[in-house]
Amino acid sequence: MTKILRASMLRAACPPDSLPYADSRDIPDSPDALSRTQPRAHAALDLALSIGGREYNVYLAGEPSMGRTHFARTFLDPAAAKGATPPDWLYVHNFDDPDRPRAISLPPGQGKGFKTALAKAVADMREEIPARFEREAYQTQKQSLMRGYNADRETVLDEMEERAKGEGYSLFIDDQGGFTLYPLLEGKVVSDEEFERLDPELKKTLKAKSDRLLEEMGSVLRRLSKEERGYRDREKDLERTTAGEVADTHLAPLAELRAAHPAIDTFLKAMRADILDNIDAFMPGAQPAPAPASHGEPPLPDDIFYRYEANLFVDNGQLSGAPVVIEDHPTYFNLMGCIERESEMGALYTDFTLIKAGSLHKANGGFLIIRVDDISANVGAWEGLLRALRSGQARVEDPAEGGEHVRTRTIEPEPIPLDLKVVLVGPDEAYELLLYNDERFGKLFKLKAHLQETMPRTPENILVYLTLAARVIRDAKLPPFDRSALARLVEYASLLAEDQKRLSLKLPLARELMIEAAALARGEKADMVAASHLERARRARDFRVNLYEEDYLEEYDREMIKVSTTGEAVGRANGLSVRMYGDYAFGLPHQIACTVGVGHGGILDLEREAELGGPIHTKGMMILKSYLLGRFAQDKALVMTGSLCFEQSYAEVEGDSASGAELASLLSALAERPIKLCYAMTGAVSQSGDILAVGGLNEKIRGFFTVCRRRGLTGAQGVLLPADNVVNLMLDDDILDAVDQGLFRIFPVTTIEEAMEILTGLPAGTRGADGKFPPQTLYALVDERLARLARCAPPGFPGQAPDRG
Repeated sequence: MTKILRASMLRAACPPDSLPYADSRDIPDSPDALSRTQPRAHAALDLALSIGGREYNVYLAGEPSMGRTHFARTFLDPAAAKGATPPDWLYVHNFDDPDRPRAISLPPGQGKGFKTALAKAVADMREEIPARFEREAYQTQKQSLMRGYNADRETVLDEMEERAKGEGYSLFIDDQGGFTLYPLLEGKVVSDEEFERLDPELKKTLKAKSDRLLEEMGSVLRRLSKEERGYRDREKDLERTTAGEVADTHLAPLAELRAAHPAIDTFLKAMRADILDNIDAFMPGAQPAPAPASHGEPPLPDDIFYRYEANLFVDNGQLSGAPVVIEDHPTYFNLMGCIERESEMGALYTDFTLIKAGSLHKANGGFLIIRVDDISANVGAWEGLLRALRSGQARVEDPAEGGEHVRTRTIEPEPIPLDLKVVLVGPDEAYELLLYNDERFGKLFKLKAHLQETMPRTPENILVYLTLAARVIRDAKLPPFDRSALARLVEYASLLAEDQKRLSLKLPLARELMIEAAALARGEKADMVAASHLERARRARDFRVNLYEEDYLEEYDREMIKVSTTGEAVGRANGLSVRMYGDYAFGLPHQIACTVGVGHGGILDLEREAELGGPIHTKGMMILKSYLLGRFAQDKALVMTGSLCFEQSYAEVEGDSASGAELASLLSALAERPIKLCYAMTGAVSQSGDILAVGGLNEKIRGFFTVCRRRGLTGAQGVLLPADNVVNLMLDDDILDAVDQGLFRIFPVTTIEEAMEILTGLPAGTRGADGKFPPQTLYALVDERLARLARCAPPGFPGQAPDRG
């Protein structure tokens, strides 16, 4: 007996009265609602939190429109809030090796305080050191040192002068500290001209005597020079002592921090020593010499005070718990940080103050979420991420991809220890590619968190789904949804899942519809969103994108595309296909035609011959041949040729969902019995004749129904579909109304024989014990036709039985 589906079987309705909530405001929030929808992903992320180390990072796998990043953030935020806040990180000048800045960690929030306190201390020192040198106390000490030195110098010079007079010479000291001896004769100084006129013997005696005296005075002058150096040293010590007192005074507020953090103490000691070595830089109008550059690179700017700054590299002072960072533009620099450069007189230079953190450093101590399709466009960033995870260190360095970068003056900042979990978000296909093509990926991302697309439609899960819907309503500040709208959301979830017994977890798609429905409700000044708003929003969305569908339907109306919805024809059947334009899918009927005759060519697939058929479609055609062999070649050879094609199809054909309709047209052509064209059929066929489930049922049925309705429903039209696909039906109200009124029918079939009885009105027939089909059955006609074709073949035709007469 032919079964026809009732309207109640064509959609899994959700009666509004079955819901315990009057509207969305009554739905309580549940923190674990989202996790309950994804038990596998929840278990993987939970395990990642409980395992330390660098290897147990997570790949969150799921299809687009699953809300993957939102799911990861929703799960990680509560865990991060309970975690420890990571330290601040600073970079400071390395006074021993300026090209290798030092990294210092401080408790969260103290980095900014240290940077501010240090800047204030240096600014105060720059103001007070020159002022201290102008004070009376300092000037008194400096003058005292000078007077002492001058007194000693005068004493030495007096002794030298007395010694010279005692030997008969006058001592002359110039402004540069040089001296000259002039002989005295009769108490008068002998000039150079007078000296030349003296007796040679006297000149010789005076010259020898002056040389001996100069040699004696040389040792005295050396002692005088040493005394001067001592004076200069004492003066420098006075400056250093005075500047040191100023430095100690202004660095004193950092004493507690120095005691708790040896790295800070080491830096401040080195900074104090450098300040005392460069006191001249603190003086007004000072022009300190540029710091020497290494390796012949451009010198740094003249200002040396950058050395006394602190670069607050990572500031976690505003955090409460561990960070959760989503990097949506993971270029190398955005992810791994960078060393910036500035220009000075046309030359590029850099220093530790130009080191900038990347998202890897900002997420250190917490979680970093990256989309695979984003990072896959940045090979350098991917390589840098893997290196960092493998080494456990976050480095900031210049990338050197292909050696194309111009080598400028650079630095090598000290690496920072890395301790974080990375969550890669992407589709399953990308996971497979990474797993099999990069061994590092498998070692560093040991956990796969797999998001499922649907969940069973149970009363408990319906409440969970509505909890998530209510969360969307609150977060997006939408008007309340009444009970009918909530029920329609449940039905929409089953429509997205294409399953009456499941709910789709593609929550972003439901969210889009909810926002659009809310906009319609606001436009009507309605207090709440109703089911009618949701339905109108869905139809409005279809209208915005169904231009091509409408163009096709007009072609059907004008019969430019030949598809009959009434009458009957031999070797003709209506098949159904799905077209996809962007994200919009719609179904269309197609006429499948078959011709048969004598020959040995078998069944020709014209789509394949024209290179328009895909491999799955070709496989379906081969299954048709297998079915014929199994049913009709038990007592004779098949001697026939035939062709099958989609008429007026100019695009590629793929899939086996039309193989049932193709077999129907083939059997009709062989039996020479017409098929009723008021029916369309979809479904794959097996070698034994079973009709197998296919996809796109709702679109296919709507496509044929729309064509029939535009031409006028007769009450005889309908669709044949696999019985296994009944659970996938989520049809619209207009189709349900037509079925309820007897204007359109839907037949679930399990075998091709059952389908042929509906399509032709003849019983298919079953081969009896005598090996024959019952008379006047469809398969008896097919068997007789195949026998005639075999007899019509010329003698010796391949496949024909030999004459044993």
